[in-house]
Amino acid sequence: MNTSSQPVIAYIPVIHEDEHIVVVNKPNNFLIHHSHYARNINEPTLLELLEKQFGYPLFPVHRLDRKTSGIILLAKNKEKVAIFQDLFTNNQIKKLYYAIIRGFSKEKGEIDSPIKNDDTGIYKEALTYYESIHQVELPIPVRPYSNSRYSLIKLMPQTGRMHQLRKHMNKVSHPIVGDYKYGDRFHNRMFETEYNCDYLFLHAFSLSFTHPITTKPLVIKASFPFDWDKVAQEFNWILP
Repeated sequence: MNTSSQPVIAYIPVIHEDEHIVVVNKPNNFLIHHSHYARNINEPTLLELLEKQFGYPLFPVHRLDRKTSGIILLAKNKEKVAIFQDLFTNNQIKKLYYAIIRGFSKEKGEIDSPIKNDDTGIYKEALTYYESIHQVELPIPVRPYSNSRYSLIKLMPQTGRMHQLRKHMNKVSHPIVGDYKYGDRFHNRMFETEYNCDYLFLHAFSLSFTHPITTKPLVIKASFPFDWDKVAQEFNWILP
């Protein structure tokens, strides 16, 4: 089981700011805010750190899992949250993620599989497009095989269900490395042992949308965490 603690972060990187919004690059292992789902986790949240950093509260427009790194959009004014949430609700925002997964994925494809809400038990439609970027085969045995294979893939979720990308990749037998809930513990353990990496390799890389207030088109990108650079160098991969 993953026992990694929250990283020590003095400053949350800001990648876009205007009069209405702030966009930051969330580190791994940070809760956005306290919630029912994370009621047993007692640690500083992203919102608490940002309030100290900015001197006033910010209001998240969407969510990321605690273990997922990458781009988060926040409103400066609580009354403006709904305006930006409508972009997500009406599919007017393009989301791009990257993940490192077990095995060699197909060149491209889609996963159209309903996602179950863990609280209500109700299934909702969910759709993810994906595209393979790089692959590597390593002479490192991972049970039950004498070697190991991984792919770097691009993920384009068309819906926003909880844990959608993690569940969808597990559904097609390509779990995300470092996923201790839906993933493969043997491959997770290999990354810990060989590369000293125990974070989830899922990164929210970019958001593309037309600003609903200024009408300016925006493409905002979040750089990869250090673990990604380390693994990419080991695998001779070029990150986007």
